Amino acid sequence: MSAIDGLPPLRAVIAAHGLSAKKALGQNFLLDLNLTAKIARSAGDLTGADVLEIGPGPGGLTRGLLAEGARHVLAVEKDARCLPALAEIAAAWPGRLTVLNADALEIDPLAHLRPPVKVVANLPYNVGTELLVRWLTPPDWPPFWQSLTLMFQREVAERITAQPGGKAYGRLAILAQWRCQARIVMRLPPEAFTPAPKVDSAVVHLTALPAPRAPADPAVLERVVAAAFNQRRKMLRASLKGLAPDIEDRLRAVGIAPTERAEQVPIEGFCALARALAG
Repeated sequence: MSAIDGLPPLRAVIAAHGLSAKKALGQNFLLDLNLTAKIARSAGDLTGADVLEIGPGPGGLTRGLLAEGARHVLAVEKDARCLPALAEIAAAWPGRLTVLNADALEIDPLAHLRPPVKVVANLPYNVGTELLVRWLTPPDWPPFWQSLTLMFQREVAERITAQPGGKAYGRLAILAQWRCQARIVMRLPPEAFTPAPKVDSAVVHLTALPAPRAPADPAVLERVVAAAFNQRRKMLRASLKGLAPDIEDRLRAVGIAPTERAEQVPIEGFCALARALAG
């Protein structure tokens, strides 16, 4: 990679700028430029697309995205210490990288991006799930992005891609798979990062579907799923009794046994129940 963009290896960049990962910011730097290039490629064809990257750190993935042909990259970095290193990448790729020193939870990415947009990021651990839920629950669908290619702790990645019947299946799986195709495309061990986290990591690729798998009001579906999985060990007739006095009848009407538990119900079943409760 350094031969492609003429920039030094990431370890040299970190040493030159005195960068060290901060636990308070959820940082774990991925220093292998072959791996960052592989993550960039797992997002699919980037030519002709703008890319939103959150938490670029010293810019390893940023370099991969640019080398793989991204039309433009918007890199949002909260840690001002990383800005000089990112400025060097911007100088090496004139006009193709914009760096915002900002909190990803507080920006409007569309103010800086043109469709089609792909999100590719080694997300900071402390905001990763919150950002994902925001991207999955916009007021309008399809969303501003075509796809999300995101690094998470392996446990979170497995929750996003889980199928009914398992312990990992829950709210996150339903939010993700109701309106997306979701799959794990890479797994990375702790030693791939500096500092090494205590858990494995995984990259999840989500592609936005043109329409949800089944019709439902997003707010009602979210309320049903939250109630069901907040007490996942209980039967649905107990965990959902606060949603309607006749919840057992409504469950039966949509083909769900009141004695089922939340992890046994597929997405289509929750959507049918959300429609029944909205009516």
